[in-house]
Amino acid sequence: MYPDTLALLKQLVQNACVNDFTPGSGQEVRNADTIEEFFADVDTHVDIRRFEPEPGRVSLVVTVAGTDEAPPLTFLGHTDVVPVDVAQWTTPPFDAVVDDGKIFGRGTVDMLFLTATMAAVTREVARRKARGDKPKGTLQFVALADEEARGGLGAKWIAHNHPSAVNWENCLSETGGSHIIGTGGEDSVIVYVGEKGAAQRRLHVTGDPGHGSAPYAKDHAVVKIAEVARRIAHAQPTITDSEIWRGFVHAFRFDPATEQQVLSGTNYAALGTLAAYGDAVSKLTISPTVLRAGQAINVLPSHAWLELDIRTLPGQTQDDVDAVLIDALGELAEHVTIERLICEDATISPTDSFLYRAIENTLHGLFPDATVLPMIAAGGSDLRFARAQGGTGYGFAAHAKERTLGEMHAQLHSHDEYLHLEDLDLTITAYWELTRAWMY
Repeated sequence: MYPDTLALLKQLVQNACVNDFTPGSGQEVRNADTIEEFFADVDTHVDIRRFEPEPGRVSLVVTVAGTDEAPPLTFLGHTDVVPVDVAQWTTPPFDAVVDDGKIFGRGTVDMLFLTATMAAVTREVARRKARGDKPKGTLQFVALADEEARGGLGAKWIAHNHPSAVNWENCLSETGGSHIIGTGGEDSVIVYVGEKGAAQRRLHVTGDPGHGSAPYAKDHAVVKIAEVARRIAHAQPTITDSEIWRGFVHAFRFDPATEQQVLSGTNYAALGTLAAYGDAVSKLTISPTVLRAGQAINVLPSHAWLELDIRTLPGQTQDDVDAVLIDALGELAEHVTIERLICEDATISPTDSFLYRAIENTLHGLFPDATVLPMIAAGGSDLRFARAQGGTGYGFAAHAKERTLGEMHAQLHSHDEYLHLEDLDLTITAYWELTRAWMY
């Protein structure tokens, strides 16, 4: 499977399905066509459905029907990638250059290497079915558009408009498989069991209008929104005491005093390159990202607003978020209107499911001495739609022990994004071994 998978990955990168959130971007039809062609030799043994909510924004659902002796298994891959700053790249971002055991290009890590792997494993199951070896469960590979813009024209659209088109019961997607190496060399390999939610907010304030030449005794909206931003920046959300957070910190094998400092949120620096990640997964995070006020330089604006990218932990509600904001604003809160924008609760899947145990068995086969460590992702993935449909979903891949969680996070949306070919091979092996044990 490996040479074909690498060739498919190169083509997916070269198709440059860049999603910049603007209408008509993405054009995932190019990758959808490439993937459909990849299945040409088994087209009578797979069912392929195309969904196109807007021109060019194509998702595929590829199904290999099983005998129903085993539960269904579904791979959720996405085919869009984020934009690039070409001037900052030392290799062309869409040439899929292979050099020194790596493939360079936008999307090689996020997440086209997984999408290509999922396609290859699904085709192998279809080929075996063509030879009379029918899978016990139905296998689906879903190549989704628009994941980078939160799935409105991809997984979210399918879940809302054609929910029965996808078997949501047992789903695998991005990304997982990287490692935390403890102070004594102990290896922990990551599986993402959940992800933070979204609680975007727009905070509005008003002030006195007037001519810029006469500011005397005015209630200045700009000054007020600046104070709002300052107070929000000093908000102190509570640190979680969850089993997942404790397990993550324990994987580093710090001395007891340092471990307690990290757990309490007073020494994220001890996490090194994962300090920002640790901060993100230990609490509600609030990032001021957009500030607006005024139009003309000689006019005092009567309205200003601040937009916040807020990410919630599992169990935190939208009302909890507003309570944190109101507390941070203090007496200023009565002068601020809180508007809710995109709101999606955090999602998490159990670690006692049949699929999670299959993942554990697969990873232990590749890394016998490692601990399989459940974690939540600070960002979002299409797995949240599987969980919302009542299914379980896990971020699953396999990287060499040298590839730490910090290193892999650094590749996401970065300049000169690259994947080690060794990790492509390991991930293909992991997906095939899990699928083989599940289906045969």
